[in-house]
Amino acid sequence: MGKKVKKEESPPKDVFDPLLIESKAPVTAVLMLSSPENEVLTKACEALYKFASKDDVNKVTLLGLGALEQLYKLISHEDPIVRRNAIMVFGIMASNHDVKKLLKELDVTNSLISQLTPEEDVVIHEFATLCLAFMAVEYTIKVKIFKQGGLEPLIRLLGSPDPDVKKNSVECIYLLVQDFQIRAAARELNLIPPLVGLLQSEYPVIQVLALRTLEVMSKDRETRIILGENKGLDRLVNILENSELNDLHIETLAVLANCLEDVQTLQLIQTTGGLKKLLSFLKVSTVPDIQKNAAKAITKAAYDSEIRKILHWEKIEKFLLSLLEAKNDVKVAACQAISAMCEHIDSKYILGLEGIPQLVHLLSSDNEEVKEAAVTALVNLTTASPGNVRAVAEAEGIVPLMNTLNARRDGAIASAIAVLINLSMQEPLRTTIQSNGIMSALVGPLHSTNSKVQSKAAFAVAAFGCDANARTELRNAGGLEQLVKLLHSNNDEVRRNASWAVMVCGSDELTAIELCNLGALDILEEINLSTKRQNKFSEAALEKLLDNNLSQKYSRMGYLSSSNIIVNGFYDCGQVKRGARFLSLEELSKKGLTDRRAIILINAKPQEEEKMPPTLHLSPVNLSKCPAGELMYLNFRDYTILSKCVFFFYVRKGKGKKEEEKPKEVTEVTPKVQEEMNLEHAPWVPPPDFVLMDYINEVSKTILPLTTTREQIVALAQFVAEKMGGSVEKEKLHNYCWELHISEIEFELKSNIVPIGKIQKGTFYHRALLFKAIADRIGIGCSLVRDKYNRAWNEVKLVDDSPKGHLLPPQEYIVDLMFEPGSLLKQRSAKADQYKHI
Repeated sequence: MGKKVKKEESPPKDVFDPLLIESKAPVTAVLMLSSPENEVLTKACEALYKFASKDDVNKVTLLGLGALEQLYKLISHEDPIVRRNAIMVFGIMASNHDVKKLLKELDVTNSLISQLTPEEDVVIHEFATLCLAFMAVEYTIKVKIFKQGGLEPLIRLLGSPDPDVKKNSVECIYLLVQDFQIRAAARELNLIPPLVGLLQSEYPVIQVLALRTLEVMSKDRETRIILGENKGLDRLVNILENSELNDLHIETLAVLANCLEDVQTLQLIQTTGGLKKLLSFLKVSTVPDIQKNAAKAITKAAYDSEIRKILHWEKIEKFLLSLLEAKNDVKVAACQAISAMCEHIDSKYILGLEGIPQLVHLLSSDNEEVKEAAVTALVNLTTASPGNVRAVAEAEGIVPLMNTLNARRDGAIASAIAVLINLSMQEPLRTTIQSNGIMSALVGPLHSTNSKVQSKAAFAVAAFGCDANARTELRNAGGLEQLVKLLHSNNDEVRRNASWAVMVCGSDELTAIELCNLGALDILEEINLSTKRQNKFSEAALEKLLDNNLSQKYSRMGYLSSSNIIVNGFYDCGQVKRGARFLSLEELSKKGLTDRRAIILINAKPQEEEKMPPTLHLSPVNLSKCPAGELMYLNFRDYTILSKCVFFFYVRKGKGKKEEEKPKEVTEVTPKVQEEMNLEHAPWVPPPDFVLMDYINEVSKTILPLTTTREQIVALAQFVAEKMGGSVEKEKLHNYCWELHISEIEFELKSNIVPIGKIQKGTFYHRALLFKAIADRIGIGCSLVRDKYNRAWNEVKLVDDSPKGHLLPPQEYIVDLMFEPGSLLKQRSAKADQYKHI
């Protein structure tokens, strides 16, 4: 019998035979992610990983196919291989911006952080940290990772044996610690020691990331202390000494720059010899980025006085000056460091002695940033340093500084003005700057929209405006209008400096009048009414303008002090309404005769002394033949009368002579006089008051010689009362009709402007003004006060008879000019009050 053949067992009916599928479409692989089979899931994830790794377009394709939603379910899969492959796809796709947006919506951070446990596969650590690093760029994700406890496992993974895990972890930490709260938490989790350890990594990318993280962390003083305790400072200096690690030098310097800001850390570096090594490295380096970062580090460190002292001991000045010969961005950083080191007086001297010529040269640079940095350094060098101020002048820096006022950067303009202000502290240099047209050059900065430039420009006007020629230059250049506009500024410093400038410019009458015409008085009054906007200079400016424009002061304030001396050209036009424009005497003269009150003029100046056109002094030879009787007309210098004189001269000349001689004389004189009498081009001058001149001459001869001030006051009061209609009985004051007399004078003159000498019947305010005008001429100190209802009076101060050995303070008196001329009424007495208000 043969052997029995054993029949093959057929597979169970419910078992599916293995199926090998070859697909070239990503959509198939995405569909496979829904399979319940681990092997299928593994193969699908592998295929998707390879596809996504090729380019960014493939990532977007998978995103559109809904792969992320399926993968998100798999990153927590129970099978480690499926979980690993799913996270790999997540990590590689997270570099795409659109993918990151969806990952944020899916809230995958918590699931990724849960994969960072020590027992998980290294590959999972690598791609989970990679995905977190990509997502941590956004601030909200940073916060979410921190709140979900992701910082601690990331710090732990810095000790991973896998370099990719280290790289991804430190990169993610670097992004997280940009937030100061996370930075503090990272310090508490002992981040610094593992970071210092990464400095010895054999992979440059890890070293760079570790240094960048240390740079951010070392912004906090506590971190700098921990860094020193873990010998991190020594390792940083060692990196600088190692020429083979020159690709790390820039980041290393950035960390050390933060460390230099702390005195304790700097002293530690100095004690270990690290500071000398650092400076030696910097002096020999020619790498622009290293030079720039070194200068920036010194700038930050030099804000501390103790650090400045240490840097000075290490002779940092020479290094900084050497950088002024480097590239533009290095020059800028060097100038900023020089500015910071100027706070140390010895450094300031050294830098000024050797650096000012170089800085002046940089003012001519085509690079605006260099120019700004250089002029800023000059500001700090010349502040409170007369020696450095002279050094700038000796380096011929005035002209470059003036040119810098036209720079394109506001900072450069403001700093250039500040240097010029520092130079103006020395009289010879101020004169030189003024001769170079500083006031005209400041008009542009005054129009700037930058408040710092406006403030400095106004300050400069105050500094240089002490010279009369400078004020004239500013006035002619149109700078006063903009200066007045700056009084409206909401910036306190601008408004204060503008007020100061107005106060200085208001020191002469012409500029004061111009400022008043531009509305400075109204603005200053408004400022002084505000408790928030007013300042000492606004108060002083208002007072200065009024003191140099007494007509307007008396009109506005109704008061002139004993120091306000009335001069020729003063006029009393009554109290001006608030907000109304104050008109000049010439403007008032053009209005002709009106029904308004008379304008009382003080002008004890003969018209031949006024500034007349030069042509008026021609042809004196011909006129000298005019008989004495006719020459009296010339005293008035009136064009019409003078023309009559010429005609009269012609008639007199013809008597007793041949007829043919007449035309000859006419041709000699008449054309010249007619040319001289061109009224169109002659400036307007106020009419002279010859009566007032006579009053002053008479008083100078009769009253001025009196021995005591009291006698002079009494005599002058009686003199004024006599010239103004004599004394008036109190009971008959209402019958004293002075108004008609004034109206008659106005009608006679065809003008409201009445010279005070023409008034022979004056009331209180006429007499008080005449008393003040004459008293000022002979040196009697008195004030002029105006009140309501045409009242005005004069106040004087006299010392009463004192007991022997005692000197009593002066007493104030009101001078009676109406009822009992010459009586002195003690201030605040019943008689004085009666005189004011009767």
